[in-house]
Amino acid sequence: MTTTDTPRALMVWGGWDGHEPQQTTERFAALLRERGFDVTVTDNLDVYTDADLLARQSVIVQCVTMSTITKEQVTGLLDAVRGGVGFAGWHGGAGDSFRNTPDYQYMVGGQWVAHPGNIIDYTVQITADHAITRGLTDFAMHSEQYYLHTDPSNQVLATTTFTGEHDAWISGTVMPVAWTRMYGAGRVAYCALGHVNPDFEVMEARELTLRGLLWAAGQLD
Repeated sequence: MTTTDTPRALMVWGGWDGHEPQQTTERFAALLRERGFDVTVTDNLDVYTDADLLARQSVIVQCVTMSTITKEQVTGLLDAVRGGVGFAGWHGGAGDSFRNTPDYQYMVGGQWVAHPGNIIDYTVQITADHAITRGLTDFAMHSEQYYLHTDPSNQVLATTTFTGEHDAWISGTVMPVAWTRMYGAGRVAYCALGHVNPDFEVMEARELTLRGLLWAAGQLD
């Protein structure tokens, strides 16, 4: 991680346009700049091959749904995070990226597999006392309710419970919505919310995600 006084964020967007990657990235880029970050935004995954640039960052923020990544690109990203650069993201931009690259999924700590019922009403429960969740309470969403395969080593911060209305066999399943983890020396934070940019008009969804970026950057403890 960079040792300069000014925190730095590299924000990478792309992939499926339905998740509004540019709009959501610009939203959080503005919020990070308000907090004193030097923010670089790009839609080119080749940035992950620039080891010197990555090493100067406090956090890498990714919003790239699906898509593909080369061996050189993912190696550069994972090496940077293992070396101490934070990584954070939301929804499919981090939790459904590079489906054929399990090394990337291992770093993030989970992978999207379904959203039964598509756009539905559901509740998010805050389940941990953490700098990311402090002061937040349970809240309602009208969006995709992500069903994920997740790493048991994650520190889960928020969950949602599936009713079984759309897929009866998962009734009562409690699913992580937000978590943190370590990958080598790097902090990793993920939030499953944010299917489209207006979802972040829900204050709690926006705060969970933003605080995850700040925590991964070492700016929140």
